[in-house]
Amino acid sequence: MADAKAKAKTKSISKTELLKALAEAAQIDKKSVAKVLEELSAIVAKNIGKKGPGVISLPGLVKIKIVHKKATPARKNVPNPFKPGELRDVPAKPAKNVVKVQALKALKDMA
Repeated sequence: MADAKAKAKTKSISKTELLKALAEAAQIDKKSVAKVLEELSAIVAKNIGKKGPGVISLPGLVKIKIVHKKATPARKNVPNPFKPGELRDVPAKPAKNVVKVQALKALKDMA
């Protein structure tokens, strides 16, 4: 019986459950809540996309931003951290953009 309660606590809320909870709290239908979440997703995509500013904040929750990582050159005869005394070759990595999500103070206080 204790195992069933432990499993229930570790399971995340599903999309359907989230839509239902938001619809009940806001006293609107689930289709409207689904549309709001779709539009929120579109707004985030627009802001962190190539033509956007690269940063968006969801007030009280998170700040989402794009961080540009530079390319790294290939290196030879680098010490292997997993096998001391052994050398290895590290391949080059291309430049890329990485999405970073930073929790804001209000979200940290909730935990």
